[in-house]
Amino acid sequence: MTAKPATDQLSSTPASAERAPSGQAPRDKASKDQETRTTVWVALAANLVIALAKMAGGLFAGSPALLSEAAHSIADSMNEVFLLAALRRSRKPADPQHPFGYGKERYFWSLLAAVGIFVTGGCFSIFQGLEALRSESSESTTGYIIGLVVLGVAFFAEGGSLVRALWQVRRQEGGIGSDPALRTVIAEDGTAVLGVTLAMIGMGLHMATGEVVYEAAASMAIGLLLIAVAYRLGKEAKEQLIGESVDPELRGEIAHFLAEQPEIDRVASLLTMRLGMDSTLVAARIDLAPGRDSEVVELVMERIKSDVAERWPQADQVFLDVTEAPPLPGAEVDPDLTAS
Repeated sequence: MTAKPATDQLSSTPASAERAPSGQAPRDKASKDQETRTTVWVALAANLVIALAKMAGGLFAGSPALLSEAAHSIADSMNEVFLLAALRRSRKPADPQHPFGYGKERYFWSLLAAVGIFVTGGCFSIFQGLEALRSESSESTTGYIIGLVVLGVAFFAEGGSLVRALWQVRRQEGGIGSDPALRTVIAEDGTAVLGVTLAMIGMGLHMATGEVVYEAAASMAIGLLLIAVAYRLGKEAKEQLIGESVDPELRGEIAHFLAEQPEIDRVASLLTMRLGMDSTLVAARIDLAPGRDSEVVELVMERIKSDVAERWPQADQVFLDVTEAPPLPGAEVDPDLTAS
């Protein structure tokens, strides 16, 4: 093709560096982060108070289920601290050492939160259940009544925190989206409400029948529930940390948009990767239509990148590589886009 310059790499400057921010997007991001930060603070305050109450009640009543719930609340409190760190650090601006910014910090801290749920909450709860089966100690009715009252208060507190998180999801555009902090809070609070319910059932049956097996089973069920939630959150954080592409629908929209441009003859390959909550890398290997003057190719590429970034604001890192080389290994290319 006569339009190709000698370097073949026409345009490598990201679109984010070519256009001035509109001001609206940063304000929207800051507003969304502030809402998520408030939701996390509400969850942290509730979990700290509940953890102390559960621990005091569990020690007084000698209840393994209540102590398991105390461990659950302590784990949740630690995780909220991780999430607050994620919200602060993920918005640091890009620098020479991290040219794509710090967006993936949010996924890293969410992974630590998942590990905290697994170790502090899940494993300790199962341990408490096994210890209860080996124990022959008896608990007083008064102690159990206190424990049930503590769990009742915890149920309403955790429920209030969950309602706050769900309210934010309902208000914001796109629902829960890909925000790992908000997703973690909802998972924690939802699991906490279910865990408190299991603990109350176990304690009630133990008090009614005198059989500790019911409470031990409740404690182990809470532990298994926490491990399942931790695995799910950890798996999602891992996928995002190692480099997850955008959803197929969005990728298809971008590919279709590029293929429709009159200057582009063929989209050989298209690679995408989420760099953070509101940052996405788009790298396309394209073949230009014949007969283009090489002097205007650069302007054409800048216009296309600017259009992509304007249409999809999250695509703030756009790279176009003009080449006749075959598609990159592992790159998904729609058959209709590769046809000459």
